[in-house]
Amino acid sequence: MEELVEKDAETAEKKKKKVSLPGGKKSRKAVKLIIIAAVAVGLVIGGTKLMGKKGGETGPAYRAEQVSRRDLTVKVSGTATLEPADSYQVTTLISGAIGSAPFEEEDLVEQGALLYTLDSGDAKSSVERAQISVEQSKLSYEQAEEALRPTAPLSGTINEVFVHNGDNVSAGAALAKIVTSTDLTIDFVFTYTDPNQFYVGQSATVFFGNFDGPVQGTVTTVSNATSVTSNGKESCTVRVKVVNPGVVSDTFTASAVIGSYSSYGTAPVSMSGAATVYASGSGTVTGFQKLSGATVTKGEALCTIESETNRTQLQNAKLSVDSARLSAGSAAGNLDDYNIQSPISGTVIEKNFKAGDKVDGASSGTLAVVYDLSCLKMKMNVNELDIGKIQVGQTVEITADALPGEAFTGVVEKVSINGTTTGGFTTYPVTVRVEDYGNLKPGMNVSADVLGETAVNVLCVPVGAVDRGNTVLVPGEGAMTEDGSAVADPTKLESRPVTLGRNDDAYIEITSGVNEGDTILILDQALDGMGG
Repeated sequence: MEELVEKDAETAEKKKKKVSLPGGKKSRKAVKLIIIAAVAVGLVIGGTKLMGKKGGETGPAYRAEQVSRRDLTVKVSGTATLEPADSYQVTTLISGAIGSAPFEEEDLVEQGALLYTLDSGDAKSSVERAQISVEQSKLSYEQAEEALRPTAPLSGTINEVFVHNGDNVSAGAALAKIVTSTDLTIDFVFTYTDPNQFYVGQSATVFFGNFDGPVQGTVTTVSNATSVTSNGKESCTVRVKVVNPGVVSDTFTASAVIGSYSSYGTAPVSMSGAATVYASGSGTVTGFQKLSGATVTKGEALCTIESETNRTQLQNAKLSVDSARLSAGSAAGNLDDYNIQSPISGTVIEKNFKAGDKVDGASSGTLAVVYDLSCLKMKMNVNELDIGKIQVGQTVEITADALPGEAFTGVVEKVSINGTTTGGFTTYPVTVRVEDYGNLKPGMNVSADVLGETAVNVLCVPVGAVDRGNTVLVPGEGAMTEDGSAVADPTKLESRPVTLGRNDDAYIEITSGVNEGDTILILDQALDGMGG
């Protein structure tokens, strides 16, 4: 090989001497031949160096390392932009003048704190009208309910029943009479008798028309003066209370004997707290279970006046109530929109409108901005090859170019499975929470190292020692010089497969293939590029 190089060089030198550099075709052809010869010499020399030689000739430069044990901390690095824990842009869909804005920038506000009030005169009127509609629809519903199911207007006793199940009735028909007490009150007139002849508590015998036998009563009141009847007779009035014997109503009249005096003519019977239940709708009576003498409570349904009309009216009335309530709720909600509150607790970082300004709904844009600065957060996009190394709760080391020399600590808060694929690679967002953020601010760009598990006292080699196919280069018998400081025979180097484990930025774990203390070789690119 050397002889060929020397001959080529000698030939080139001879041709060089024969070439005349001044112009002409022969001179230009000679220059081309010189360049071709020089390139050929360079290729031969370079090929000899890369291949390596025996017996101390120049070859690729290698750096020897020992397989050793060390601690490894798995790291996943990335960059992100800091954000507040939460943020909110305060906007409104309402148009109008701002009545008040009781806050300033940098103020701390609580969730629900009042930020703006807008003129709400028209909204208040709408709420009032909606409430009136609700009351009117409720009244209509109650009337429809009463038409279908008549109820007792007061608590008491059924005094009379006017209908039976199966009867067809029209609106206005009497159904039953209820009294609050069984006591009857009757005011009797006694002519030509001095009031002093009667006294409270005195016994009275009462006779009801069309009722066999007298009933005993008691004097409760005696008038203290006489009066003149319509026919010109002097008289006094005595009130008697009688317990209803069961069938007497206020349609009856009665007479009485008190002592040796008989009442003048007959007197009407009064029933305290009496009420008659009437049908307010037409239909067939069903479900009337009460008899005379049965007790009822106010609001208790007595029966059903069954008809398609009554049921349709009740259903329509219910729909009207529901509709009115929805309208009222919507009106009340609209009124609430005139009081703009802070949706989160935090710090006001922007106030774009003040009292007296006018807003025009959404077109006005952001009224204010509130940041929750209780902590800062960031989202790192982690490669699919590294996402399995990250878990919630891991520590994160953070630095920022804006704050040289300062370091901060965060913690992994969330590992999302909603990945994004671009160009055949998928990344997953990892949320990091920073509690003690010092001088860090939202919007700053930071670098972060997520600290994963720590492998203690594991067998390691430098990351650069591992070639493609998970192999390392080891010296075979006779590959190294006697002192082991250099490669004597590159042809005796061996590529050995290894099994890899965890790694950090500099070292990678070897679980099989080499042993502690073994020598591995790393091609030293820097030295090799300088010629060994």
